[in-house]
Amino acid sequence: MGDGPILVVFGTRPEAIKLYPLIHALRDAGTNLRVVVSAQHREMLDQVLAIARIVPNHDLDLMLPDQSLDQLSARLLTELGRVYDAERPSRVIVQGDTATAMIGALAAYYRKVPVAHVEAGLRSGNIHHPWPEEVNRKIVGAIADQHFAPTDTARDALLRENVPADRIWVTGNTVIDALHATIARIDAEPALAAGIAPLLARLEGKRIVAVTTHRRENFGAGLEAMAHAVRDIAGRPDVAVVFPVHPNPNVREPMQRILADTPDAHLIDPLDYPNFVALLRGCELVLTDSGGVQEEAPALGKPVLVMRETTERPEGVTAGTARLVGNDRATIVAATAALLDDAEAYGAMARAHNPFGDGQACARIVDVMLRG
Repeated sequence: MGDGPILVVFGTRPEAIKLYPLIHALRDAGTNLRVVVSAQHREMLDQVLAIARIVPNHDLDLMLPDQSLDQLSARLLTELGRVYDAERPSRVIVQGDTATAMIGALAAYYRKVPVAHVEAGLRSGNIHHPWPEEVNRKIVGAIADQHFAPTDTARDALLRENVPADRIWVTGNTVIDALHATIARIDAEPALAAGIAPLLARLEGKRIVAVTTHRRENFGAGLEAMAHAVRDIAGRPDVAVVFPVHPNPNVREPMQRILADTPDAHLIDPLDYPNFVALLRGCELVLTDSGGVQEEAPALGKPVLVMRETTERPEGVTAGTARLVGNDRATIVAATAALLDDAEAYGAMARAHNPFGDGQACARIVDVMLRG
């Protein structure tokens, strides 16, 4: 590598969760590392930064209400370019599939700066599901020269796209590193997860179903169907739904409208990461359209019903930790009931092997990066 710093570029809560253990590991290894955040998610990003004890060197603060993808992309390209020109980095690290990751890689390519892609090789095979993430990650994959694939399946996807085998390293997913580190901190400092504790205590005796949703391709009719499904599930006398609602108005409005008068559908504000981990530990199963939750929940033995038509994480489905249920109301309700009412079916998913890593992904990535 050159003499310039390594820049780690991210902007959303999931990126921050998956990158913070790597940032600490690289700093512990003595690298010249600088952190750049776009603040694509402002408040949710700040929660992770505070808990992870990371102060960005550059905070672009690009979030605007209801900002379009083209507006965000244009501003990212200009502002990240300005930072790159000032910092003259030797390498840029991006994670996953956000607009920040894609534009972060593109701005580096325009300056012939090498790019490392953490969580490389995820593919659904459909450029509209998830949208726009599938194309974002393909663009990063075309630019990067270091591809840190979480699984063999991800590596194989990259090989099919003619990425050289000697530029791919199977590392596991850094979110498992973050999850293990967070559990250790919660166990040592219970106050970190004190926010969710009173609600979980109040719901003792109920079977808790955790719900998260935010995917753009579900906006509109899909989210409305999902909200009605949650209402049906929360109507069971043995169940309580705990639903940290994403701040995007396209998510919040239908959920509030359809679920506000459902006693056992507990709509709460987004949780910081320790409190979210505590919810995952305390729930019985998870309904989600998120990517990261498909990786985290199985590590805690929690079955995941994925409210999407496709997943770029097929390893969970293959292993039996996750099941695709789409966004059809009746299908979601039936799949949830099948797990709640059939102990054998539940146990088969809960005991399935988690395919996403052993918590040592960051050590493997650092080893590769120190070798150049």
